[in-house]
Amino acid sequence: MATTTSPPAPTDLTKDSADLESFGYQPVLHRKLGRYASFAAGFSFVSILTTIFQFFGLGYSFGGAAFFWTWPIVFAGQLLVALNFAELAARYPISGCIYQWSRRLGGEIVGWFAGWMMVIAQVVTAAAAAIALQVVLPSIWSGFQIIGEDSALTSSSGASNAVLLGSILLVVTTTINVIGIDLMAKINSIGVTVEIIGVAAIIALFFVNTERGPGVVFETDQAAPGPYWSAFLISGLMAAYVMVGFDSAGELSEETKNPRTVAPRTILTALSVSALGGGLLLLGALMAAPSLTDGSLATEGLAYVLTAKLDSAPGKILLGCVAVAIMVCTLAIQTAGSRLMFSMARDGKLPFAKQLAAVHPRYGTPMLPAIVIGVLGIGLLVLNLGNGAIFATLASVCIVSLYLAYLLVTVPLLIRRIKGWDDEADPSLFSLGRFGIPINALAVVWGIGMAINLAWPRAEVYIPSGGGWWMQWAAPLFVLVVIAVGLVVHRLVVAKPRGADMPEAVAQPA
Repeated sequence: MATTTSPPAPTDLTKDSADLESFGYQPVLHRKLGRYASFAAGFSFVSILTTIFQFFGLGYSFGGAAFFWTWPIVFAGQLLVALNFAELAARYPISGCIYQWSRRLGGEIVGWFAGWMMVIAQVVTAAAAAIALQVVLPSIWSGFQIIGEDSALTSSSGASNAVLLGSILLVVTTTINVIGIDLMAKINSIGVTVEIIGVAAIIALFFVNTERGPGVVFETDQAAPGPYWSAFLISGLMAAYVMVGFDSAGELSEETKNPRTVAPRTILTALSVSALGGGLLLLGALMAAPSLTDGSLATEGLAYVLTAKLDSAPGKILLGCVAVAIMVCTLAIQTAGSRLMFSMARDGKLPFAKQLAAVHPRYGTPMLPAIVIGVLGIGLLVLNLGNGAIFATLASVCIVSLYLAYLLVTVPLLIRRIKGWDDEADPSLFSLGRFGIPINALAVVWGIGMAINLAWPRAEVYIPSGGGWWMQWAAPLFVLVVIAVGLVVHRLVVAKPRGADMPEAVAQPA
């Protein structure tokens, strides 16, 4: 008697691979990220310990204690963006999400410039994160101050030492990224766990050692001279610098299990958890600071409060948590950037596309993009030798590029929504439904406002200690240079008939 055998039921990974193939891409990256690892990628990119330690002084020096209110305002604005990104992550679970989303919504040229600006922003941001080691390591042990004696980032020896420490970190993160997503995910998840524990411990420390009540967040006496609205806008740059990169879960979609469900949730969770932890950290620091008027909060930031409230050993342990956060932040930024570069190269949209799109058969990683980002990051660090002001300017202007890249997603998305983009939506996927147009429109308005605020040529932001006119106008000049170089690269390398008439949801395979 003949028997029939039913074919084995497809596994989840098989379904994910088939899903990717429906977009025209062969699955070549290793799909090993679960929900926590996906969340960790976004949380570590934001990295509230890294960025708040870096930029607390900026916010406080301009807005005083009341600069706290810029934090929930920026969170509300970025949440509007994140909600739109979550919807896109459910529809297009493809690596290099900013480029992929923008291209499918606004066309090839719009998508290419979104990816181009995002890649550049991620290279500079990786270097900016790496340089933060100088803020922490010499405070843990003087032996980390290898060059000179002054550890201040604005000093000549401090800036030079920052280049050395940051370069070593970029070599380490590049090596991890080359070895594979599995190792990266394990290190990143452990690092994020350490960071979350560190954030909770620092918050608890501040709240049990308060010097004043929560009403401190209404004080403006410490603000910079002039109209307070102007100082408040400048102080908001601190939160704007911090709450970016939550889209990293989308960048790693091709390495995430069940990405259509996981990525939207982890994008929103990474931003929300970061906002909650960061808000409590800011409030606790303002309540626990020994003084609001001696200038230490503006110059030393959170490190001043932390070292004042702890004796040597416990304080250094918590500073060690900050150092771990800086490492995994740099690692996550470099990982996201390498996937974006790989995604663009796979479509033939970058110089040396064939080499950049190659995936190591054993490690399952695009090795060359990780190496390129590491080398370029170290190159940017060298610009900081003996001059911290130049790198501070670079770090500021790269965030402008990132916000513009976000706009190149939200603006085309709004146009598509108005034309009926939701008509064929899968009801099982995350969706904003009838709230899509108003949320999207507010996200666009928010993005334009923040880009203008970030790029405005304020002397007190870009040349606080004096400098050339080009540094004051660095942000708009940087954007113009990025666009001009992008036009040349696009014309010489990318502007070919390949893939020009591709359907909306189908990409040309490598």
